[in-house]
Amino acid sequence: TKMADLGGEELPQMEETSEQPSTSREEDAEIAEPVKKRAKKEYKEGKRPEEDRLERRLNGILCCTVCLDLPKSAIYQCINGHLMCAGCFTHLLADARLKDEQASCPGCRTDISRGNCSRNLAVEKAVSELPANCQYCSCQYPRSKLEKHETEECQDRLTNCKYRRIGCQWRGPFHEHKEHEQDCCHPKKSGADITEALDVIDLKHKEELELFNHIFNLLSFEKIGFADIQLRPYRSDEFITRLYYESPRFTVLNQTWVVKARINNNDREPNLSVQRQISYQVILKSKVNTNIDMHFLVMKGPYDDVKLEAAVKRFQFSSDSLETDYYDFPLVTAAECNKLLAARNINLRIFMFQVQK
Repeated sequence: TKMADLGGEELPQMEETSEQPSTSREEDAEIAEPVKKRAKKEYKEGKRPEEDRLERRLNGILCCTVCLDLPKSAIYQCINGHLMCAGCFTHLLADARLKDEQASCPGCRTDISRGNCSRNLAVEKAVSELPANCQYCSCQYPRSKLEKHETEECQDRLTNCKYRRIGCQWRGPFHEHKEHEQDCCHPKKSGADITEALDVIDLKHKEELELFNHIFNLLSFEKIGFADIQLRPYRSDEFITRLYYESPRFTVLNQTWVVKARINNNDREPNLSVQRQISYQVILKSKVNTNIDMHFLVMKGPYDDVKLEAAVKRFQFSSDSLETDYYDFPLVTAAECNKLLAARNINLRIFMFQVQK
């Protein structure tokens, strides 16, 4: 009667469902491994946590103190051993020159300069052996071999179609370029269709050829001279001082000259600008009775690693016009500007060609 009152058919079901979870928990407890034992087993099998890997820990130790990235080229260290990549080290020196301050290490605030900082070759070799992911296939290679893999060996590296010179804009993985070139429609186009693409290439080559011929013709002038000069940093006398460069007087073609340079067209705070540019002007210091028509070409000085492009300028000097306009240094990249600012002096070689009447 009690079973009937409570519902005899439902009571056994409640007992079965109440016993089932306890049985499954007991089985899980017998099967599951202890946490420490499982972690130790995974560590032996190579399944280590990301933060536990040696490479991960070395990345944090050997990284640059400024950009927090592993250096790709030279590595400098302050007197206390803090590491800086070449780009950040140059940038710190350039910023200090612009602000008229002494550059300091961001890690310990000790003074840094070209003189008291040295390269750490041991760290450079250690970093070159650390693995890094290929940007195309995501496979890991030692950093010393990564560049060769990405440029020559990787099957996923970006490649241009060999018919790019006639207008094909395809750019894709290396393993697909053969299939694309077989189906590329540009080789089947008529000459009139590909003329436009060839005109762009011819225009670029024409400019380079004109510059080469221009310099070649200048070398046939009767009056040619050159000088190796040093632009030294100075500060203006204004309330907010400005950085400028000036060379000592030098003599070329029996005339006395001076070269001046300024940063970002005398901007008040060039250190706050991402884009930096140095411009220069040539000043004639001698007294002249007749006009002097002069071509000049500025190049990097001996033993200097700054990359400058060739650019010939022309100016006619007279008693009323002794200073040229300011011309931008033909720097290859913006990073070259920081190299010039970080150096103690800017070393240049200037060629001067006088036009004969």
